[in-house]
Amino acid sequence: MSLSKIKVALIGVGNCASSFLQGLYFYSKEQNAGEGKGLRYPILGGFKPSDIEVVAAFDIDRRKVGRDLSEAIFAPPNDTLKVEEVPKLGVTVRKGPVLDGVGDALKSIVQISNKKEEDVANVLKDSGAEIVVNLLPSGAIKATHWYASQAVKAGCSFVNTTPVLLASDGKWDKRFKEAGLVLVGDDLIDQVGSTTLHKALLTYLTKNGVRITETFQLDVGGGTESIETMDRSHWVKRELKTEAIKSSLPYEAGVVAGSTDFVPFLKNQRESFFWIKGTYFCNAPMKIDLKLSTVDAPNSGSVLYDVVRAVKIAAKRQKGVVLPISAYAFKHPPKMLPIETAEKMFNELIK
Repeated sequence: MSLSKIKVALIGVGNCASSFLQGLYFYSKEQNAGEGKGLRYPILGGFKPSDIEVVAAFDIDRRKVGRDLSEAIFAPPNDTLKVEEVPKLGVTVRKGPVLDGVGDALKSIVQISNKKEEDVANVLKDSGAEIVVNLLPSGAIKATHWYASQAVKAGCSFVNTTPVLLASDGKWDKRFKEAGLVLVGDDLIDQVGSTTLHKALLTYLTKNGVRITETFQLDVGGGTESIETMDRSHWVKRELKTEAIKSSLPYEAGVVAGSTDFVPFLKNQRESFFWIKGTYFCNAPMKIDLKLSTVDAPNSGSVLYDVVRAVKIAAKRQKGVVLPISAYAFKHPPKMLPIETAEKMFNELIK
């Protein structure tokens, strides 16, 4: 049976949008789709990644606004990996409101377009979008709230990948529930991300009887998201990441997790450092010191494909915040759950 396309609108055409779109064409190729390398779920609920169609996109940079989305994803300041040629899509990047989307550190990097702002809700309706994916900078609180309200107005479900607390806010849950729409978030977990790896290590060690006493995880990156984090959302991200790590331990321990600096020449690369201290048999001491190197934007791809397809499925029978998706794919869901519990709930939802 042929399933209908999942029509998505992207808010922000940065590096994550670039990887998201490139991946759709990468996995539409038979040799890549068949093996599904790099994907946790090559098929989820009957949907493949190639069943996702981007029908609208919004940005504020003059190098992207007014251009076909296939060209805009490779325009500066985007600097993530180029792995796939994307054909002309016939989707023009529209100008959205700036609001608080550009912090002080980004003012020298982002070139704001002088074109007229679009009626976002009407564009969403005309495009046929079902799901809006929020890829705004992490410090854009007002802009995230504004786009969420436009999604409600247009009758679209909303995916909040940013650390702005939206799905974790009961007021927004109520708004989406009353509108008959799905809301999931907040702060997307990376596929090979530091938070995921840190939680998995702590869960494994705890299950084996190790008592964790202190642990930290620190990130250094060079992309626009890294400079935005250091400028406006450093402490928010640190609090959310620390809470996420603590949730994997069944007892109190010293935990710190967050971004520590911006290194321009790293570009879209991220360096993550882990330190774990504890005791095992007869209080023998143990320490782990690790480093993880990744490219930032592709880290969101596989998880975001899972989220978009799951929202499409959930929207048939659930409204408001969907906890199984939020707990599975986000650092700060409305309720923190152990990894195994979240994954079990997610799989039950899909089935």
